[in-house]
Amino acid sequence: MIENLPEAGHECAMTAPDAPAAATNTTERLFIALSLPEAVRTALLPLVEPIHGLTWTRPEQMHVTLRFLGDVRAEEAAAMADRLAQVQVAPFVLPMEGLGTFPPNRPPRVLWLGVGAGHPRLFQLRQRIDDAVLGAGIDLDVRTFHPHVTLARCTESVGPALAHWMHAHREFVGPSFRVESFDLYASELRPSGAVHTLKRRFPLATG
Repeated sequence: MIENLPEAGHECAMTAPDAPAAATNTTERLFIALSLPEAVRTALLPLVEPIHGLTWTRPEQMHVTLRFLGDVRAEEAAAMADRLAQVQVAPFVLPMEGLGTFPPNRPPRVLWLGVGAGHPRLFQLRQRIDDAVLGAGIDLDVRTFHPHVTLARCTESVGPALAHWMHAHREFVGPSFRVESFDLYASELRPSGAVHTLKRRFPLATG
């Protein structure tokens, strides 16, 4: 999924051999995530209700973001993938419960389902992924990690219907799922919404 690309040529070079060098300047919008098993995605479908101002996430797009990377150059992505392949964490099981919205104490933009509830191995995995990304020379932001599945995105017109929905589903608990790998995705922004494409899967190495 990540290819090694040649280094860029001299700025003034115009000959054919330097043509591939332009590829090193290409970027992809990348993120690292846990993909949800099909059985888990199916179990979340009963939550979906027609609510004005709410756009539900398509089941095949549901995931738990571990790190959003933004635009990454091909050569950086290749170096990062090599390091991600060396991440070692024992497989673990994650619970899913707790509904909420982002941003807190403001009009909602995202409706989410909590994942992990502070699970130590999830945070260990995230830290080792961060180490791999930083080791490849890619900068990271310092946002607090709040593991979740984005269920829907909200517009300003969502109104009290969302609050009623959250009250009705306040006791919802999703199925637990076993984490045995993590994935690198490319995200393409389109008028109809973001489209995520799996670039590479990394099994959890345990030594």
